[in-house]
Amino acid sequence: MEEVFRGASVLDLGCGEGELLSQLIRRLDVRGQGVELDPLAVLKSIDRGVPVLNVDLDQGLVDFADQSFDYVILESTLQTLKNPLAVLREMLRVGRRGIVAFPNFGHWRVRFDLAVRGRMPVTPELPYGWHDTPNIHLFTLADFLDWCLAGGVTVIRSFGLVEGRIMTPLSPTDNLVVEKALIFLEQAEPHSPASLQGANP
Repeated sequence: MEEVFRGASVLDLGCGEGELLSQLIRRLDVRGQGVELDPLAVLKSIDRGVPVLNVDLDQGLVDFADQSFDYVILESTLQTLKNPLAVLREMLRVGRRGIVAFPNFGHWRVRFDLAVRGRMPVTPELPYGWHDTPNIHLFTLADFLDWCLAGGVTVIRSFGLVEGRIMTPLSPTDNLVVEKALIFLEQAEPHSPASLQGANP
């Protein structure tokens, strides 16, 4: 997260046990706020000194004003949500810039496991079995970039994990090789619910 400037205000959606936000607070003196559904994770975040609200993201972010944070982070959470588009809309309403990280279900290992082995994929970025995975909306890098283009969302910077290396920038043609994507976003047009209806992740 070297892109986050010192002293920024940061909202971390689905912050888990607060590891990332704790690092940002300690290293960059950010004004951080976490949001997490799991009550045990909330307690561990608080133990780390991370301020956190026990909120269901699928219910929206009504307690936060428009453009009230410099950055809103959604790390490895989007694919676990019931209403991913609604959360993305809220993210870009509340934050001046969004940071989204997600596993790419278009990676060649995922395709191989499904097409050749006939099994649900298990990879370093997708470590769960079919019976205990939190992932309920599966999408690819290409899907997400299509949504950005259709929804008037500007990709500021993009990074991908490829065989232990970082690739930047990303395009839909990288869909086969990127294991995990990290994308910095801004709302290009004046915010309205209609402006963010694009390809569904």
